[in-house]
Amino acid sequence: MDRETGNRKAIYWACVLALFTAALANSLRAGAAGAIKTAMLDPIDAQHSGEMIGSVLGSSFLGFALSLLVLSPLLDRLGAKKVVMFAAFCFVTGPALVLLAAGTGSSVYTLLNVAMVIWGFGWGATEASINPVTATIYADDKTGKLNSLHAWWPAGIILGGLLSVVIFKQLHLDWRIAIVLPMVPGAVLGLWASRLDFPQTESAVQGVSFNEMLAEPFKRPTFWVFFAIMFLTASAELAPGAWVDVTLSETVGMPGILVLVYVSAIMFVMRHFAGALEHRLSDMGLLFICTVPAALGLYLLSTANSPVTALIAATFWAFGVCFMWPTMLAAVSRRFPRSGPWGIGLVGFAGALAIYFVLPKLGQIYDEAKLAKAGGKEAFETLQKGSPELHAVLAHAAETSFQTIAVIPVLLFFVFGAVWFFERGRKTK
Repeated sequence: MDRETGNRKAIYWACVLALFTAALANSLRAGAAGAIKTAMLDPIDAQHSGEMIGSVLGSSFLGFALSLLVLSPLLDRLGAKKVVMFAAFCFVTGPALVLLAAGTGSSVYTLLNVAMVIWGFGWGATEASINPVTATIYADDKTGKLNSLHAWWPAGIILGGLLSVVIFKQLHLDWRIAIVLPMVPGAVLGLWASRLDFPQTESAVQGVSFNEMLAEPFKRPTFWVFFAIMFLTASAELAPGAWVDVTLSETVGMPGILVLVYVSAIMFVMRHFAGALEHRLSDMGLLFICTVPAALGLYLLSTANSPVTALIAATFWAFGVCFMWPTMLAAVSRRFPRSGPWGIGLVGFAGALAIYFVLPKLGQIYDEAKLAKAGGKEAFETLQKGSPELHAVLAHAAETSFQTIAVIPVLLFFVFGAVWFFERGRKTK
């Protein structure tokens, strides 16, 4: 193996570690969400704690979105190494601030949101760097390699989910342990990245200037079609993933995080086949087909009332959403190469921004549904923890929130179908 090939593989695996760490953090946050809600938010406002934890979880997506938007166009000026090292710093600092927020009384909600924003900065810096770098070093197989890279996202979700079950369900340990764990690979990432030589991105190598890169999306209006699509795509994949533990744990007789682990296992396997499927169907054809099981799976999750029905629903959802995020990134990189890391960053920003808005909305829908089912705020407060009446109320709230999000892949069915039909028509002329 020559030095260049060895360095390319080392960079790829460092990118894998960065994404794996971001996923591990997301999974452990989701697994700890219920405990954080109970320990820190219920004492402040139990009636609206669902919306509050939704906002707290959503704040990590806000940090993701902001850092992705700011760092993407500056990637070549700052250098991918510095951006990856910044991500590692945030993976350590964010959870440390969550720990400091505990026990701060009425300020805990504000401090939790700040901590999650910073934690999200690490995720955004990761996406801002690893996607353009991978698209550059594997320019001849963007869809395949970006999907293989993003297979390690569900791998991190799996480990985080299993650790959450051990921490919260088996050993009944303190929730702070789940927050500390992602700091370890975050520190390792920083040390590893400091020793690697990251390349310039594809657009920089082609001689595209900074101003030309920034202007490219605005010169080509079709770019914003993909921006809008990514807003919807992320809402169908990532928002439900962050919501399952809060909702399904109350309705299906098993920890909701295990549903997410199962979904992630399917995604990890399937993403390694994306390149072959894309060559046969095209990227838009692949995405179009995926919307059907995604919609069906989300609807079935809304009605799941046992481990078996939950896993059946999750299977459909997993097959539907597994290719969406990385294939969208590859589609934009292929169609708008002169937009470079800025173009990839913009569509990632759209996805992150969607989750920032969608998660609190899901929490609001959940809270409104549970209060309406219970017969009002006063009636809800009288329900005893663990009672059949409370279970029925929370099951109704979960059903309502998942049925709301199931509408999104139905819309994507028509959007992806239209884009696929339009592009095939142009190719035949």
